Amino acid sequence: MDASTTSPVTTPLLQLRGIDKRFVQPVDLAGKIANLLGAKNAPAVVHAVAGVDLEIRAGEVIGVVGESGCGKSTLGRVIAGINPPTAGEVRYKGKLAQEMTAAERKAYGLAVQMIFQNPMASLNPRMRVLDIIGEAPVVHGIVPASQKEDYVAGLMRQVGLDPDYGQRYPHQFSGGQRQRIGIARALALKPQLIVCDEAVAALDVSIQAQVLNLFLELRRTFELTYLFISHNLGVVGHVSDRVVIMYLGRVVEIAPTETIFNRPNHPYTQALLAELPSLDTQRRDYKPIQGELPSPLRPPTGCAFHPRCPHAMPRCSVEMPLLRTLDTGHVSACHLNDIA
Repeated sequence: MDASTTSPVTTPLLQLRGIDKRFVQPVDLAGKIANLLGAKNAPAVVHAVAGVDLEIRAGEVIGVVGESGCGKSTLGRVIAGINPPTAGEVRYKGKLAQEMTAAERKAYGLAVQMIFQNPMASLNPRMRVLDIIGEAPVVHGIVPASQKEDYVAGLMRQVGLDPDYGQRYPHQFSGGQRQRIGIARALALKPQLIVCDEAVAALDVSIQAQVLNLFLELRRTFELTYLFISHNLGVVGHVSDRVVIMYLGRVVEIAPTETIFNRPNHPYTQALLAELPSLDTQRRDYKPIQGELPSPLRPPTGCAFHPRCPHAMPRCSVEMPLLRTLDTGHVSACHLNDIA
């Protein structure tokens, strides 16, 4: 449905259409010299994200799952505006990003914030927590400088930190505390959508549970929308309303969380779920996904998963499967759906 014909009530908060992101590595000096002698070295092109369509509705949590290198973090950075897409459209509240005015672009930049995987690497080690959290809202006019300390103190309480720690530096906190600082920094700009890029992956399991519960509490308090990126289906299943499965830069399945866990359609989704630990007392043989994730420099022809798929047919190696609607809210890209 064209965004211009939808009513404000039904317009998604964020829409992606045909998003591609490619990274080009130019030929180095040695390669250029070799080319002068007759070699045919060409720039290396990494296809990080390819043809992604996605709609995110206000207030929901979208989980994005896939192996390392599948493009989920790059997709999150495109949504957050950190990396511009190579091709495709990004619409925020129905407005095309390329057509936004300067004021609209600033509003979009503030409304979509990102929390990174490694809190130590994403926090400036030379800044005190008070400034890490409070600098941006002062610069953007959300609060006056005279109220920064009170504003930051309120945010620190909201994420479970003692405001008295505002004069400390990041290295004086534990990993879980540093991630809470990152969450407070994102909240400081009063966002509507937060992209959480493996936000609990670097934490101990016990701390992961605390931070996940904090995310859910903040969602209710601030009416937030999340894009929750993780390689762990178990974590995503705990927080998400819908789950997006990515493989080698492409979306292969989207469905409500309950559907993904109870009726997975794509063979890749089924393989990921088969590797999840279970409390079932019945003996079970775990079979990891065969083979390695192909290089995004040279993705396979046809279905990217066919070299590792136990159900691969000759058609799979030559024809790219398109996302097909199975039922309400459930789409999957697999040629097996044409047989069923």
